[in-house]
Amino acid sequence: MEWLDVVNSDGMPTGEVVERDTAHAKGVPHRTSHVWIFRRRAETIEVMLQKRSANKDSYPGCYDISSAGHIPAGVDFIPSALRELREELGITAAAEELIYCGRRFIHFEAVFHGRDFIDNQVSNIYMLWRDADPDTLRLQIEEVESVLWLPFEACCEMVRNHQIPNCIIPEELGILRRALQNQGLL
Repeated sequence: MEWLDVVNSDGMPTGEVVERDTAHAKGVPHRTSHVWIFRRRAETIEVMLQKRSANKDSYPGCYDISSAGHIPAGVDFIPSALRELREELGITAAAEELIYCGRRFIHFEAVFHGRDFIDNQVSNIYMLWRDADPDTLRLQIEEVESVLWLPFEACCEMVRNHQIPNCIIPEELGILRRALQNQGLL
């Protein structure tokens, strides 16, 4: 069982915990961390997408954030983000390498594998600069089927125009765009 902290409307833990399946069945607010991996190739900024495993409880087989995950009860955003990078992709990073880009409050309802899925999460969004070769990554096959590098602008267009199966929220790409602009890269 995976236990998550229940959070208030500000994203702060309330002291209560809930099992992950229950959180998604009932829409209990909880926390996640999102890490988007970027690299520069010639004059192009590229972003890494992961393709979710066909066995995932939500959005199986869809392209998604480079690395993301639920934050276990009692753990904070950054340690969880670093753990997810190691587990899902085999990437070891230091806390100071993560660039905070913003926070999102996410709520959606869908049906996956014949079951209601109500997601109600508070997500911190981070950027990590890492020129990782997909062939050398150690993918967690239960979570990640493959990874793909795309030019950031092409990714934004493909998501906006539904050209690839994905569960990426355009608002989050906008947060990343602003972070890249603040760094003078776009």
